[in-house]
Amino acid sequence: MPKVTKKTLNCRGRLVDLSQPVVMGILNATPDSFFADSRIIPDKTATLMAVELAQQMLDQGATFLDIGGYSTRPGAAPVGPAEEADRILPVIESIRANFPDALISIDTFRASVARQAVQSGASVVNDVAGGTLDPAMFETVATLGVPYILMHMRGTPQTMQSLATYTNVTSEVIDELAVRLAELRALGAKDIILDPGFGFAKTPKQNFELLSKLDAFQLFDEPILVGLSRKTTIWKTLNIKADEALNGTTVLNTAALLKGTSILRVHDVREAVEAIKLTQQLTFF
Repeated sequence: MPKVTKKTLNCRGRLVDLSQPVVMGILNATPDSFFADSRIIPDKTATLMAVELAQQMLDQGATFLDIGGYSTRPGAAPVGPAEEADRILPVIESIRANFPDALISIDTFRASVARQAVQSGASVVNDVAGGTLDPAMFETVATLGVPYILMHMRGTPQTMQSLATYTNVTSEVIDELAVRLAELRALGAKDIILDPGFGFAKTPKQNFELLSKLDAFQLFDEPILVGLSRKTTIWKTLNIKADEALNGTTVLNTAALLKGTSILRVHDVREAVEAIKLTQQLTFF
């Protein structure tokens, strides 16, 4: 197992230790995210559903709760910033009211939504576009002073699958992230987490290549987040459906942990926590 430099994240004054991997649970305030069990349907019962799912994930060992209001699955319909904010802000506020110590991440590529979410209680910004879809994002997160998840993607959620052309996917993803990381650091952003962007402008074959070489991303000396949970790469490879992809998710999460991942972003928290506990035992031999 690769040695990972000890990391801490400053989440609005609270230090989160990443010397051992942690789990981020997914809550989608959308009607069309690809995995139905992660959806908090945006209606009058949304906040109740969010509290119940948050309780379950926190009880199972989640360190972060990642809340999104814009489905980024391939071909998903676009949603305006006002509707996105209307979906996520009541959920964030409700979770904060019921679980004051919960660490909430806002999954958005829009600076305005990120700002509103942090003002409502979010502690982390998770940007699937890595700053490419909103030129104000980098300056916004640097000003807010919260950890930022810099993910690799090309194009938009609607066009990304047509842009999965690489000569060497690992080196090109590293090079493209390096440019954006330098921009963030120049603006004074501190706690930055890198996400190679599995499934975003990448084919299943490219995803497997990225995963096999994931330890190469340690050259940045930043924590690595992996989001492979129930994705197309798993269920298409196994010729199953997304709701049957838990076992495959655990297999690939285990591989990611052995390559130095610090954060697993998942739909199924208990299984990810168990994978971490078991892989950590390998460090004793």
